[in-house]
Amino acid sequence: MPLPDLHSTRERLRQGHTSAPDELRGAEAAAHSGAATHVFLKTRFDAAAPEAARARPESPLAGLPVSIKDLFDFPGDVTTAGSLALVHAEPARTEAAAVARLRAAGGVVVGRTNMSEFAFSGVGVNPHYGTPPNPCDAKTPRIPGGSTSGGAVSVATGAAFVGLGSDTGGSIRIPAALCGIVGFKNTARLTPLEGAYPLSSTLDTVCAMTRSVRDAVLAHEVIAARQVARTDTPLAGYRLAVATTQMLDGVDATVARAFERTLRRLRDAGARIDEIRLWQIQDLGSIQSTGGFAAAESYAWHRQLLAQEGSRYDPRVRLRIERGAAMKAYEYIELQRARNAWVRDVGQALAGFDAVLSPTVPVVAPPVADVAPGSERDEAFFRTNALLLRNPSVVNMLDGCAISLPCQAPDELPVGLMAWHGALHDDTILNLALQIENLLTTTTKTN
Repeated sequence: MPLPDLHSTRERLRQGHTSAPDELRGAEAAAHSGAATHVFLKTRFDAAAPEAARARPESPLAGLPVSIKDLFDFPGDVTTAGSLALVHAEPARTEAAAVARLRAAGGVVVGRTNMSEFAFSGVGVNPHYGTPPNPCDAKTPRIPGGSTSGGAVSVATGAAFVGLGSDTGGSIRIPAALCGIVGFKNTARLTPLEGAYPLSSTLDTVCAMTRSVRDAVLAHEVIAARQVARTDTPLAGYRLAVATTQMLDGVDATVARAFERTLRRLRDAGARIDEIRLWQIQDLGSIQSTGGFAAAESYAWHRQLLAQEGSRYDPRVRLRIERGAAMKAYEYIELQRARNAWVRDVGQALAGFDAVLSPTVPVVAPPVADVAPGSERDEAFFRTNALLLRNPSVVNMLDGCAISLPCQAPDELPVGLMAWHGALHDDTILNLALQIENLLTTTTKTN
């Protein structure tokens, strides 16, 4: 049975059927359960208890539990970004801007969540602190997706209603898709990066995971300090596209079945859906042939730390960061120019469409054993990482916005449907996602 979302819990609070302290105790039990092993690097339930008790029930987050990825500053905590290389760093004196907004809205921070080291992987394994278990399969241990691995599992298991994280190439949407929850990547400029360790200053986005689309709207309004313009436009009022170039390549049977079933339901509900090539996607390989933004920009940040603490890095992460040393200044400038031209071309190709629909990732969560730390599995790890990042990273390069919401049947492993578009189409994407979620939920209940 699905866990209650933030909205329904707020209604129960209003009716006196629960309390913020009760919900905190439930979150603590979930955080200490076997389902949440390796999810938190640090918890603060004792400190959170008085915060929950004095929270205003009419505030947006009503004293309910939220988790923060271990790349956000929190007063008194060392921000390690899932690495051993920073364990001796000075504790933060202030909190990250996004964390401050969550707390000001009544969110109670219950802990710092595990992550791919320095946010540099879509797989979600961490050789230093363990890998959070994907809660979708009790028989086969599967990856949670990354890099916001612990944040996704905290939301999926009931340890938090909102998981604050970051998305540079899919780090919110990948774990949301693989764990069966909702992840919204807003247009990057809408949310503050202050107080968060960077991966790529060009692509990083602060955003969150939730249990429902309506919660995603609320979480976005809080961390972006803006109101989403609501609309009751029915599905028949949207013109949607399915990009056939690359985005549908290599999909497994479960993803293909769920995606086609969802498109059929949307068409039956009146949505206009056209298949388009969007051939510009295939140009991304040549545009980034000398290296991408993440490697070059992360190397600029990590260069001195690598010299001092390089032996303490995850070797897979260190390898990817050090590739950035090879990029020349003129190549970086050319990459910026090529990206700007590419964004313009894609924007022209999508003119007239309200959103593009794609599988968030082309496969269900692979078993942990296939990609666990160990040089004998490095080839499988990098192949899986590239596959998971392929679709969502298109949106980051576009400077766009996207949401991943579950579209699988009850007897299937989680599958994410990604609705996306270019910059500042956030409100359209969120309103569309509300309509899609309502359709899928209603259809599931009647089948």
